[in-house]
Amino acid sequence: MKQISISNHTSIGDGQPVYIIAEIGINHNGSLDVAKKLIDEAAAAGCNAVKFQKRTPELCTPKDQWDILRDTPWGIMTYINYRYMVEFGYEEYAAIDEYCHEKNIDWFASCWDEEAVDFIERFNPPLYKFASASLTDHALIEKVKNLGRPYILSTGMSTMHEITGAVERFGTENLMIAHSTSAYPCPPKELNLKMIQTLQDLYPGVPVGYSGHETGLATTVAAVAAGASFIERHFTLDRAMWGSDQAASVEPQGMQRLVRDIRDTELAMGDGVKRVYDSEKSSLKKLRRVISTANVLENAG
Repeated sequence: MKQISISNHTSIGDGQPVYIIAEIGINHNGSLDVAKKLIDEAAAAGCNAVKFQKRTPELCTPKDQWDILRDTPWGIMTYINYRYMVEFGYEEYAAIDEYCHEKNIDWFASCWDEEAVDFIERFNPPLYKFASASLTDHALIEKVKNLGRPYILSTGMSTMHEITGAVERFGTENLMIAHSTSAYPCPPKELNLKMIQTLQDLYPGVPVGYSGHETGLATTVAAVAAGASFIERHFTLDRAMWGSDQAASVEPQGMQRLVRDIRDTELAMGDGVKRVYDSEKSSLKKLRRVISTANVLENAG
């Protein structure tokens, strides 16, 4: 597996620490103050990046849904107006860009349409991510591919034929793949973490990561043990907040534990070479009645 450089100081892939992404998405509910608090908490937890979602509402919302009335935090309104309410514009993203630089944390976005790519490109993002729904939107992928930036393809609700078709079409240059199951929240029996190894075997030169939508933290840590090069979890200040992604999101204290456990797991994986550690040698002398010649020589050395 190779490394992909996403900035002057960060790479993802072989031999690199797991890159941890806190997906804010639209959990900010249109509030820049909430977005900044989420950035604060992600940085304090030790995340490498926060991720947002960017849509052009009139392009991404089917017209037959525009006038459907929705109960929202701003009252009852049409669905298309709600979609505009949760979208940040240039001023908000300029503030986010400046704030993330102050906090020394990367930020980028999943763009759902080509106009959204043009919008986010103004901020020189380190990478792009495609939501699972966009895996078959080849025109959108082509637009980002032509920018020459690293990008992540997420594979939820996709067949192997669709995954291999996208990779065959766009190649593996600058490519990273996220294993995912698009259920919110996702039951453990459907996480299928062994797909991480399947994708690594299929594309040995491509960093493979995990985008999780489960409740709890243990299975995300297990994805690291399974070989994930990067991890993404939805992030919120409070799962009781309004919004469809909140229930499958991690709160600040949970994110702190998740980052801690991921870093501990990385250390615990080791290098696969058996050795007798210095911390074991007093027990070796005390508890083993017969010490092998090899251990005598090692201890003498």
